[in-house]
Amino acid sequence: MICEYFGKCGACKVYENGYDSQLEDKVTLNQQRFKEFYGGQFYIATSPEQHYRSRSEFKIWHTGEEINYAMNHIDKKNVVLIDSCPQVSVPIATIMPKLLEALRKAEIGFKLFGADFLSSSSGEVVVSLLYHRKLDDAWQEKATKIANELGIYIIGRSRKQKLIIGQDYITETLSINGEVYKSKHIENSFTQPNARVNEKMIAWSLKQLDGIDGDLLELYCGAGNFTIPFAAKFGKILATEISKSSINAAKANMLLNDVTNIEFVRMSVEEFVQALDGVREFRRMKDIDIETYSLSTIFVDPPRSGMDEASCRFSARHENILYISCNPETLLRDLSLLCETHEVVEMAIFDQFPYTHHVEMGVKLVKKA
Repeated sequence: MICEYFGKCGACKVYENGYDSQLEDKVTLNQQRFKEFYGGQFYIATSPEQHYRSRSEFKIWHTGEEINYAMNHIDKKNVVLIDSCPQVSVPIATIMPKLLEALRKAEIGFKLFGADFLSSSSGEVVVSLLYHRKLDDAWQEKATKIANELGIYIIGRSRKQKLIIGQDYITETLSINGEVYKSKHIENSFTQPNARVNEKMIAWSLKQLDGIDGDLLELYCGAGNFTIPFAAKFGKILATEISKSSINAAKANMLLNDVTNIEFVRMSVEEFVQALDGVREFRRMKDIDIETYSLSTIFVDPPRSGMDEASCRFSARHENILYISCNPETLLRDLSLLCETHEVVEMAIFDQFPYTHHVEMGVKLVKKA
């Protein structure tokens, strides 16, 4: 990837010697980091070298009457004004300069401080424009004209205000092992940022489930990114997530893909464990007969903080554990608990975030004999 802002923009911190070099550094680091638990071959999921991000956030910087996109400087003491970003998807990269020019001409940049982009592989783009002022009918009329001219959707956001021009989501399509899966991605909610690596991550996870019978328990299911492809592998899936918007999206995505064997429940992991152990009763579980599930396999995809000790102990009750981690440091901590009862049989590195130190990891654990 060639970027004129390398070394200045804080979005990319590892850029010397190109993509292959930074990936090799990540692989070597994590092979060493996890050698106590795994000495086998790592599966490595590479990323496109540019135009890999389907969502991105930019500051809007005001210099007199002019507005520009901006990112934090790599030294965190200033900002870098930018005209383009080779990280972002082709649809976002195409829209960025056109949108900025349209905002200037329409004169609706007053107190605009941010622009968040969300795109699909098919070219849909939602742009959220963030303001420090209330948006009125005049703003909506001008923004609607821009949306129509550029063929995008625009969301106007200010305090306690959200104006939707068109729609507030895109529909992403993933191709995995010859199967096509569709998902509605709603602006301002979590989605996987790198669609091509996400496809590889799901495909690897599906392979780890080959030959496993019974039903699946999933914690931290989000909007069903993994859950829905997993549905063909199991009789039933019971999946939990604390976010109400994510659960609603997961249920919508289940219908979008004609899947019927998943129960999505809005509960924290702590609440869910209490419900399964009979410590507390929850109305959200009243229609679920847990006794009809044969749960020997658990899938977890926790936030950067990883799992707490109670969640690790609960996961260790299951014969098979599949763990996707966005933070190798907390994964290492959690494996020290999980490997008291289980052994690591497969590991993977997913390069979701090229030119940074961040990677996602995949681990399959099986209960020790």
